[in-house]
Amino acid sequence: MKRIVIGGFIMLGGLLVTLTIILSGAIYATQITASGESKLWHAIFGAKQYGDEVVQSLFLGLPFILGLIFSLLDLIILGIEYHKTFQNQG
Repeated sequence: MKRIVIGGFIMLGGLLVTLTIILSGAIYATQITASGESKLWHAIFGAKQYGDEVVQSLFLGLPFILGLIFSLLDLIILGIEYHKTFQNQG
């Protein structure tokens, strides 16, 4: 039970980081003047600069990827722990 609670809080932290970055990127994407495929993607990860253009990125790619990794790993851990719990009961 203790592992399930710990995994749940770590997964919640990863989801909070990931969703906060998506929200901040969505808010900032409305102010980007560069044209391209996805302004949200460019706001989070950055885009290629040409000449003396102003950098229009939040550079939050690494925290975004780490948040996704935490969420996915802890989701797998929670699934394994729940499977062990139900296997022991049945």
